[in-house]
Amino acid sequence: MSRSIHDQTLALAGVFQASALVQQVAHSGQCAESSFETCMRSLFATQPETTLDVFGGELKDLREGLATLASVLSQQSKQQDIEVLRYALNLINLSSKLRRNKDMLEVIGSRIDQARHTAGHFGYSHGNLIANVASIYTDTISTFRQRIQVTGEPTTLQREENAAKVRALLLAGVRSSILWHQTGGRRWQLIFARRKVIMTARELAEKANRSVYD
Repeated sequence: MSRSIHDQTLALAGVFQASALVQQVAHSGQCAESSFETCMRSLFATQPETTLDVFGGELKDLREGLATLASVLSQQSKQQDIEVLRYALNLINLSSKLRRNKDMLEVIGSRIDQARHTAGHFGYSHGNLIANVASIYTDTISTFRQRIQVTGEPTTLQREENAAKVRALLLAGVRSSILWHQTGGRRWQLIFARRKVIMTARELAEKANRSVYD
């Protein structure tokens, strides 16, 4: 397995993990806390040594993203798969707009730095941190003309803590999309190199599952 496809698949799994969790929170208000923490932690990994370090350094932390990536790219038979794919593609589009907006990138970077103390003090799944990260998304990426339309249960999405979780996850998804681009990932690969991406994601998902039970 080449290093580039390996790293690209890890970064793309980050995009799909965030997308899957957005879909889950929007419909039920629930998602796996460990998967959520991985997404939140990735926002603060600004000087990683490896791609995996962005997500905590262990494959098991990306299990949900790897499994979702393999399953959604290979079938898209269920409504939830279609929603997850739509979020992922929208996140990739938004990240390409953000990469061209240096001023906004600087604002996001400095506000993430300011939020570091909250993360260190309360942890990555605390309501204070989630609200803080959600406000970063609202004040920056949410101002682009292209917006992500999140579909789900209206009563669930109307709850402020769920709306904040969704926005925080979208910011994490954009962060992973930028990482994907930095590792050489490009949109055409999702069409022309899809089988290779699916095979790599399956292989890494199996390793991740084994590491959980070792």
